[in-house]
This record gives sequence, structure tokens and C-alpha cells, in this order.
Amino acid sequence: MALAESFPETSRMSACPACAVVPSAERLAALAEPVAARIMLSLPLAHCATCISAVESALSTIPGVRSARVNLTRKRVSVDASPDVTAAQLIGVLAAEGQEAHELDPGLLSTTETDRQGRDLLMRLGVAFFSMMNVMLLSVAVWSGAEAATRDMFHWISAAIALPTVIFVGQPFFKSAWASLRAGRLGMDVPISLALILASTISLYETSMSGEQAYFDAAVMLAFFLLLGRYLDHRTRAVARSAAEELAALEVPRATVLAGGVEDVRAISAVLAGDLVLVRPGGRMPVDGVVVEGASEVDRSLLTGESLPVFAGEGTVVSAGEVNLTGPLTLRVTAAGKDSSLHRMADLVAVAEGAKTRYTSLADRAAKLYSPLVHILSFSAFGYWMWATGGDVRYAINISAAVLIITCPCALGLAVPAVVTSASGRLFRKGLLIKAGTALERLAEVDTVVFDKTGTLTMGVPGVTNLDSQPHEAVAVAAGLAAGSSHPLARSLVAAARAAGLEPAVVGAVNEVPGYGIEGVWQGKRVRLGRAEWCGAEVLPVTASYLSMGGAVLPFTFADALRPGAEVAVSALRKAGMRIVLLSGDAPGAVADLAGRLGIEDWSAGVLPAEKAARVAALSAAGRKVLMVGDGLNDTAALAAAHVSISPASALDAARVASDIVLLGQDMAPIADAVRISRQAVRRMVENFVISGGYNVVAVPLALVGAATPLAAALAMSLSSITVSLNAMRLK
Repeated sequence: MALAESFPETSRMSACPACAVVPSAERLAALAEPVAARIMLSLPLAHCATCISAVESALSTIPGVRSARVNLTRKRVSVDASPDVTAAQLIGVLAAEGQEAHELDPGLLSTTETDRQGRDLLMRLGVAFFSMMNVMLLSVAVWSGAEAATRDMFHWISAAIALPTVIFVGQPFFKSAWASLRAGRLGMDVPISLALILASTISLYETSMSGEQAYFDAAVMLAFFLLLGRYLDHRTRAVARSAAEELAALEVPRATVLAGGVEDVRAISAVLAGDLVLVRPGGRMPVDGVVVEGASEVDRSLLTGESLPVFAGEGTVVSAGEVNLTGPLTLRVTAAGKDSSLHRMADLVAVAEGAKTRYTSLADRAAKLYSPLVHILSFSAFGYWMWATGGDVRYAINISAAVLIITCPCALGLAVPAVVTSASGRLFRKGLLIKAGTALERLAEVDTVVFDKTGTLTMGVPGVTNLDSQPHEAVAVAAGLAAGSSHPLARSLVAAARAAGLEPAVVGAVNEVPGYGIEGVWQGKRVRLGRAEWCGAEVLPVTASYLSMGGAVLPFTFADALRPGAEVAVSALRKAGMRIVLLSGDAPGAVADLAGRLGIEDWSAGVLPAEKAARVAALSAAGRKVLMVGDGLNDTAALAAAHVSISPASALDAARVASDIVLLGQDMAPIADAVRISRQAVRRMVENFVISGGYNVVAVPLALVGAATPLAAALAMSLSSITVSLNAMRLK
């Protein structure tokens, strides 16, 4: 779905008073024109500059197209056009030019800002490392006893390398420090920026005065270790995307409206309540509505978590996001666009995500107390030594810089990301991917685990449970009928028959009746496989498909297979003192059966998405720290509302991005390991804070009395950072 955003025109200053108050003709023209739509097309055959020219020229001739720009690297063209220009029209014009084209969704193709920031940090880190190695080599010559002109030459060469490096690689800290100062705050980047500036300025001054000491190596080393901590932190955060955006991307951008018996494809924003909408087999419902014509089966797993398709006929209420499986349906629209259930769910997730981002990490809480203390100590040292030395500015600045560097929160900045990175590696090897930087801290606090059923504790794939008790002939006939259908139960029945060594029987005149089942002729007799009432059978309290053959009706019962490790995970979490809750949108019989198999006493069936989120919110309001484990669109609001959340890799994209941790494999046993490792990780974080604080207790007094030069301070700071990183690697 293309997402359109409007940006207010930036106000511009002008020397002419008339220009400042009279709207420009350009702006008036822009206001008069309709908002342009952006269409993205892939160009798999584009390979040269001639292709670029041909595509752009062909598209520019279409009325309503304002611009067309080809990106040859990505083999895409971005077209800005009036709303009445369609992708099909553009594709047809390009086909006439011999260029294959396909419509793409610009909302899902844009490169995120976090990707750009990660590349930027990594580039600056590489520059800092290269410069640090070169400046350190020059410093070795000075330390070895170089004097007079030789020493000055090495200092000036170091300056030529270090100063541009500090200016370039320090920009993330300088910009952040300036922003915090403008907001009236003292963030962690303020002392970092001051230390970088002072170390560089003092070194430049000493070099210009032919001084013996210059600290260019300390400045560049300081920048390198600070950037390393920043990049490690960024790595833990860069994977996360907004789940609300993913949900919005699932909305169908257009719908086929029936107006006077004529099909009219309209943008979803132009569809109104009361319109008739046609949804063909395989299509996703673009609106909420009621079926007025047709019969089919509908996959509701996105919204309700139901593992099996349900019948949809006249009078059936359907929701946006559900998938029509077998037959065409005509809907009377009850809600569309922003009023649809899918969009309301996106709003629920956005609200929950907004609340989660206000979580304050241990490092942030420590920084609030740490940053002011750094400045007080540094300025106090400067003032004292100005008084004690009778106004020796050079000596006082050296001590002040040493205090700033030695108290610079490098180890503090690494305390959390180093542990998170180490724990993430451990969990990754166990099959878990950490997405959110604070997920480990929150997971360590969990005392309640809420599980979804279908696709989470179970595989979401039905298996035949009574195949051995059925006659081989009946199994073969049922498999022969099922082979002509794509229904999940039919596919499962065929697979089970073949696994038992039985080949499907040859059934003729096979015909699938949407919403009911499949029928055919076997040995001159009419046979049916499908719903109980269609086959003349009594409905069983379990999921079943019924075979009508020769006057007899045989039921084939199905159950969802447990996900590997589900029993181990539930048992281990219960032994760890966790409260276990099962919430599912599935039928009561299936949920009760699963709860009994896993020993879960607190369970609920038929739970809607909003009700899941409300239940999680109620547990949180009661003081519980909730871990939500789910995989479907119906779980996304609850995943986002929970204290911390996990979803399998097989989950819907929206559920995966709403969760903090992704289970990469099928085995659920690592979830219990994740809780144990998270508690270890928080202990390591606290230990790192103690190490960082202990280093300062020892080193700061030495700097205050002038016993540590800025270079010694930088080396001590680096040692504390390495110690913190090594401690983080002790996770088991």
C-alpha cells in the first residue's frame, strides 16, 4: 500500500517584504493541483543507460505523469503522477517499449533511517581505528626519546591526522551534545565532546609552543572506544521496526466495487460503507463487511488465530485482513480504511509501542546522575589548580582534561550494550534473536508467561489422529477425494495416507463445492468428503472431516501437532515460578485439549485481538511482568502491550516486528534458557556498573592531584572499557 505524507512548506526568509507576505505563483499552483501519487515499478530487464532513457521517456509521455526516475542499481522506477494514473497503465506502456515491469509497494521498500545510521557509525569507527593506529605509531617515536625538531615534526604530523579525524568521527557526539545543551540538559555526550575538544585543543597548543607533551593519540583513542560502544548499542536496536507500520502495510490498497453491475477498481479511501465489494478466491478482504452473495471458506488466522478455515455464506461477517480461499464473495461494506478492524488493530499496536519506548534502561538511569558529577569534578579541578599554581592555565587545563577523560563514561556506555551483545550471541546460538536493546532487562523481571495456541505452542498444521482405526479402502477413497482440494485438512489427509503406505484411490468427476467439501464418483458410487451436515453425519466435538461412502459416514479427526519443546518450555517456566496463561482465538474444545496436554490450568478460548491485549494490560495493572509468546496478527497488540514478547520466525511479519525476541527454530525449549540468561545478563550489567564506578573511585583522585596526564587517563579509560567487555563475555 502506498502511504502518502504531506509536509508543510518550510518558511523562507526574504529581503523583500512583498515576497514575504504574498504567496508565490509556484505555491498557489501547487495548492491548486491534486496530491500526487507515487507508484513504484520493478524493472528486471533494465541494465544500461539506454534502458533508463527509454523508460523515463516512455513514461513521461503519459498524461498525468509528472516525473519518472529510474534507479538502475535497484532496477526500479519511481513515478510521481496524478491519482487517476494507474500502475496497470504504466506497465502497459513499458510493455510496448519491450520493458517488463511489476508494481511494488514503496511503503515496504524505503531504506530505514536506522540502516543509514548503522552504516554511518561503522564508517566513522573504521576511520577512527585507522587514524588511531597511525597516530600511535608516531607517538612511539616520541616516547622513545625524540627531541626538538624531530619531536615537533611528529607532533605536527599527528595533528594533521588526528584533528580531521576527531572532527569527522566525533560528529555523532558533538551533534547530540549540542542538542542536549539547547534543551537545557547535560547528556552523556556533553562530557565526551568536552574531553575530545580539550584533548585536541591542548595538544595543538602544546605542539605550537614546541611542548614536550601532546595528546593526539589520546583524543583519537578516546573517539574510537566511544564509537565502538555506540555501534554495539546501535546493533542491538537497529533490527526493530514499527509493528504498526507492518500492520498498515497489510491493508489492501484497492477494492473492486460493484456499481450498477459494473466492476470498478477504487482506492480503499474511496470505498464507503454500504458499497458492494467483490473479493475473488485467494484475495484478502479489503474491508469489513457482510457477505450478501456467494459461498466460500475464509482464513481468519490473521485476526482470530483459528487454525482452520471457516465457512462463509450469506450473512457471514468478515473483517479486513481475512483471506478468501475457495469461492467469490460479494460483501456489503460496513467499515473501510481507517475504520476497519485491521486499521484499528494497527492503532492498538502503535499505542502499546509508544508506551514501551518510554522504558528507562539501567544505563540511562545511571547517566542522569553521572553526567553532572563529571562536569562538577572537572571544573572544580580547574578552579583549584588555577588557585594553587597562581594562575598556570596550561597546567590547570591539563588536569581538567585528565579528569574529564578519566571520568568519561566509556565503561558506563559499554556496560549495557556489551552485555546485550554477548547475551544476544549466546541466545542466537540457542535459536533466539534479540531485537530490542532493553529486552534482556525486561525479560529478567518476568513472572507471568502468556502463550498463544495456534502456531506458537502448536505447529498450526492439522494431523490425522484416527487413521489407523479406519478401513484401508475408506482411507484410500478419502485421500483420492482430498487430492483434488487445497484445503489444509485435505492436504493433511493425503500426506497421512501416503505416510501409512496407502496410495489415493482413483476418483472420477471430482468437484469441489466451496464451503462444503469435495465430491466425486468411485466405482459408480457418489462419494463425498467434507462438512458433517453435507455428508449427513452428526457433528463431533473435535475438528473432523467426514467421508460419505456407500451409505456409511466415517469421520477423520484432526488435532494440531505440538511444537517441539513446548512441553519442556512450559514445564521449565513453571518450575522457575512463572504463572502460565493460555489465550487463544480457537474453539474451546481444541484449547481445552491442548491445556490438558501441557498442564495449563489458566486458559481461555475464543479470545479476540483486543481482548488479548486487554488481558495482558489487566495482568500488568495488577503488578505482573508479562512475557507474551505469540505468532499471529491477532497477537500483535498483545505482543506490543506486554512487558516483553517472543514470536516464532514462522510468525507473520507484523507479529515478528511487534515482538522483542524472535524464536528462529521450531524448538520452544530455548525460551526457558532465555529467561535464565537474561537474569545472568542483568547481574553482569550491575557488575559492569560496579567495575566502572570502582575504576573511577581509584583513578579520579589520581587525576585530581595531577598524578595522571590526559594520555594516562585515556589508557586507564580504555582499560576499564576492555574489562567491562571481558566481564560481559562471562555469560553462560
